[in-house]
Formats: sequence, structure tokens, C-alpha cells
Amino acid sequence: MTTTDALATAPHRPATVPARPAPDALADLERQVRGPVFRPGDEGYDAERSGYQAGHRHRPAVIVGAVDAADVAAAVGFARARRLPVAVQATGHGLSTATDGGLLISTRRMTDVAVDPVTGTARVAAGAVWAQVVAAAAPHGLAPLNGSSPGVGVVSYTLGGGVGVLARTYGFAADHVRSIDLVTADARRVRVTADTEPDLFWGLLGGGHGLGVVTGMEFGLVPVARLYGGQLVFGAEQIDDALAAYLRWTGTVPDTLTSSLGLIVYPDLPQLPAPLRGRHLLQIRIAFTGSAEDGERLVAPLRAVGPAVSDDLREMPYEESHTIHRDPSDPHAYNGDNVLLGDLDAAALHRVAKLAGPAAPVMVVAQLNHLGGALATGPVGGEAGAVGHREARFALRVLSPLGDTDPEGQLATVRAVHADVLAAVAPWRLGRSVNFLLGEQRGRADAAEVARSTHGAAVRSRLAGLKAAHDPENVFRFHPYAV
Repeated sequence: MTTTDALATAPHRPATVPARPAPDALADLERQVRGPVFRPGDEGYDAERSGYQAGHRHRPAVIVGAVDAADVAAAVGFARARRLPVAVQATGHGLSTATDGGLLISTRRMTDVAVDPVTGTARVAAGAVWAQVVAAAAPHGLAPLNGSSPGVGVVSYTLGGGVGVLARTYGFAADHVRSIDLVTADARRVRVTADTEPDLFWGLLGGGHGLGVVTGMEFGLVPVARLYGGQLVFGAEQIDDALAAYLRWTGTVPDTLTSSLGLIVYPDLPQLPAPLRGRHLLQIRIAFTGSAEDGERLVAPLRAVGPAVSDDLREMPYEESHTIHRDPSDPHAYNGDNVLLGDLDAAALHRVAKLAGPAAPVMVVAQLNHLGGALATGPVGGEAGAVGHREARFALRVLSPLGDTDPEGQLATVRAVHADVLAAVAPWRLGRSVNFLLGEQRGRADAAEVARSTHGAAVRSRLAGLKAAHDPENVFRFHPYAV
């Protein structure tokens, strides 16, 4: 049971329906694309605009269910000619700025995945998810640099940098991209590589989604067929000792070991397993590419904390890597925030646990990712992409469920609690991760600060130049940060 399993039961929040656009204009669009076109009120409109993040949904004036890159180009051209802003969604895991009008391109039908075992690469279309790539690569003894959830979309995750199960060993997913198929703001289809468009290639890899619509991507795989990993779970009476032990331990482990810890107070709900109901638990998640024997030796200081509630550390095929975090697969409503940290001490981490614990006014899931290793050093033999704050040693993430009752007041309370939790680590704060901005950013009192926090000043300046050159009319304005 992962820290966010309980969030899957949160009810969906309703959204207002935008006005219907002119029928004659949409008839022209329908003639240009092979995929379906949805208007507000059409059967299928609500399903098409909805994603995994059920708390904040797009409210577009029109949706194009693209089936290929030609559909994407036609949709962008249609929108630009009519001065409509464009948003893109595949799985909707990381939605952070919802459309209100405009045109939404849904890429969920573009799911092609091809693995070349000779070159050790994978080529995916815009709507592919990580589970597909893991399954296609495994028979060849290869693995992608996927995240913890198999249902996350490959493209959006990678454009944000991509901090995954093997992150400390192999770095960001963005560091392994070979080429990107892009539809530009003027509806051109181009293939972007480090040789053909080096500046644009740099900006797409870690800069996010504001420079075009990615319709396909090719990236390198890594030679990993198995892992030693799983979870150690401790109860409330052991949390203080386990937190201190984990923090000491992260200073001793090799780069071949990637880990995180999660803190959660499980609600007392009948749909949860009895051993979890109402309990305050700490989970330590581990992925180690060395031998099981070495893995057992490395985790010994953690096991020394005391008897665990559960311990499923084991050797596993890489195809089972999703069981390390056991993220929920069902859509649910939530809001989240994060900070990247240059360092951290035990007193601050204990403060985080208290603020996110049973006394919190809302349910808070807190997760600390151990970074460093190859994440800090960047790709071998090439320029690093626009991923921000590579020097970070930790990422602290907070997440809370949302329901239907008083959504605005509820969101304000959640944001206030998250701000308090993140303030506990303020002395080490570097900025934020694009990948972990997991909620609506519009309406935040600190929205400008959030936008600035994802990248340092030099990277922001370079991204701003790319935005001015490649999307001067700001067609692609619905992305997690503003350059």
C-alpha cells in the first residue's frame, strides 16, 4: 500500500462548462483532422478533458483527439489562426494550469512504442505511458528511466526532467533523449536534435511544455534487467528514529541506490486494510542495481531501527519496479507542492513529520526523495538540458486530497498547510521541480514566485529567449512555469 492509495477515494470536483464555439468554424476543423472533435456538451467531452488529476480539469472550448502528428499540426494551425491558446494532455497526471476556453489537444490515442535492442533506444508517440516502454524493453534486458507510476505519460514526465526509480544511477530521463518530434507554434512539424536545433533541444529537456507540442520522442535505454528493492515500513513509535537513521544513511550509500521516504496518516476507512487504518506510518522505498547480497548489507542500518510494520525488500525483475512505490492507478483529486533542497538536518525533518502528522487540519502525504549522484553530474558527452537546480540533494513533496465540499476554501487550507510544512526546510531551499508541481497554480498568492522557482536566473533568461523566438504569441501558455 503506497502513501497515496488512500487519496484515490477522494471525490471528483465539478467544473463549469465553457460556451460552445461557432459550429461553422468547428466543421472546418473536423474536415482537417482524422481524430474526433469534441464541443462542450458533446458525448465524450467530459471523459476526453479528464485525466488522472481529478481535482483540476481543463475546460476547453474545443478538444481535438489527435491520432497522429498531422492532427496535432492541424489543431495548432486552427487555433493560431483564431488566436486560441493551446493546451496538451495525455494522461493528466501533472496538470498544474488548467485551460479555461481555448483548444485542448488530447494525445491519448497516440500510443506507439518501438524498442531497438541493437541501438538500445526506444521511440514513443506522445500518448505512450511508461508501463508500455518497460514491457517492450524488458525482453532485451533493458529498462527506461521511468518514474514510480507505470501509468504516467512518457513525454510530459521527460520534458519536466524525469526523476525516476534509477535516478541517482543514471540521472534525469531528459539526459537520455536523442530526438524530439515537435509541432511548433506556427504549425510546422520538425525533428529536434542536439545537432539540428541545439538551443531548442536544450530548452525542451527540462524546460517544460511552453515551446511546442511534442508528438514523439526517441531516448536511450539502460542495461538493467533486475533490481533489489521494495519497502521498509515503520510505525508511529519508530518514526523519529527512522527519520534520523534515513538521513544519516543517505550520506553513506552509493550512486547505484535510489531511495525515498514517505510519511502518511492513513484515514480510518473500511476500504483500507485493517493494519493501516488510522495509523501514522513511514515508508522507505529502495531501488538498488547491485546484487541482493550487497543490498542486504546496505539496508542493515535501516533495519536496525527496530521491528518494521512490513519489510518486502527483495530481488525483482525490473518489470516489477512499480511495486516499490505502489502508486494508485485510479484518478483522484489532489493538490501538491514541492521544494528542492541543498541539504537537510534531522531537526527540520522531524518538524516536517509533525506538521504533516495526525494534528494536521487536512490529510498530508509528505515524501522526501534522495537526489544527487548522476542527477547532479548531468549527461556524459553532451550539454545538460534545462533541468533546474541539478545540485539539489533532496526533494520534499507534499500532497493532499481534495473533495467536493467548499473547494475554494479547501484549496486555501491545503495550500496554507503545505506552506507551513515546506517552511520547515526553508534554510536549505533552492527552488522547485517542474515534475512535482501537482496542482492548480492559478490563484496562488505566490504564483510569480512559483514560476521563478523552477529554474535559476540564467536558465530562465535563456528559456525566455527561446519562448520569444519560438512562440512569440504565447500560444502554448498552459505550462507549470512562466519564462
